[in-house]
Amino acid sequence: MACTAAPAELIVPSRCAHGEGVLWCERRQALLWVDIDGARLWLHAPGDGSTRSWPLPDRPGCLGLASSGELLLVLAKSIQRADLDAALAAAGAPLPLSHLADVEPDEPRTRSNDGRADRHGNFVFGTMDESAQKSPIGAFYQYSAAHGLRRLPLPGAAIPNSICFSPDGRTLYWCDSLQPHIQCCDYDPDAATTGPSRIFAGVEPGHASADGSCVDAEGGLWNAQWGAARVVRHAADGHVDRVVPVPVPQPSCCAIGGAGLDTLYVITSPQGMDPAALAGAPESGSLFAAPLGRRLGLPESRVVLP
Repeated sequence: MACTAAPAELIVPSRCAHGEGVLWCERRQALLWVDIDGARLWLHAPGDGSTRSWPLPDRPGCLGLASSGELLLVLAKSIQRADLDAALAAAGAPLPLSHLADVEPDEPRTRSNDGRADRHGNFVFGTMDESAQKSPIGAFYQYSAAHGLRRLPLPGAAIPNSICFSPDGRTLYWCDSLQPHIQCCDYDPDAATTGPSRIFAGVEPGHASADGSCVDAEGGLWNAQWGAARVVRHAADGHVDRVVPVPVPQPSCCAIGGAGLDTLYVITSPQGMDPAALAGAPESGSLFAAPLGRRLGLPESRVVLP
């Protein structure tokens, strides 16, 4: 039977227009996330309580850490490297970007969405259909320094999400948020190939949508359930063994971090909420945290950039 934990608590009232993609950087002891609709990058250091943010030239879908200390930012239609050291050098300093690749430049209906670094120095992300049809025209890609952008042989998706990797990096988890399940498949990072997809875990239809996920040191998958005001931990066999309530309805992504890798962090979004819903959950778009009681986190994997 699943254990329901104490609710996550507000730690950064960022009130993003559409918060997403949170991750923990152990080198900087800081959290990073993006505001997609607000076109901003955010950083928060729990140790001293400081928070910074920077405007971006396009909407960001997701981000990754680079082995060099830089960031990889996947914007709506491009992949960029970002010099975070330069941005942190002085108050008000801009975030320098340099272009790495274009993303579906000839498809006006799509933008980049969820993504995460694999365990082998590459970055995997998906594109989604922004049109009202929400048809499964979105694709999954791997970006690597050696090969640039390669499309993964996964089924098309309307809203790709939940991209993360098993501790050994050989299993890729993913979902289409319009479908009531999270899938997984074998993953070959060198060849950028995948095996047949299979259902890993179900999501209660009509009550929640699977959004961003992370994997812990025991192989458990933590999924932010959009619309259900909770993060759910699926054990390695897929069953639900822990539920963390979130005091706003639309958690969008989660990460495990903190100095002891023992804190669950959850970014949220107010996207699509009407005025009454926003009045009832004014901190939608903010960052929340819940203690896990033990060390469960894995250091975030890093992308090798050229």
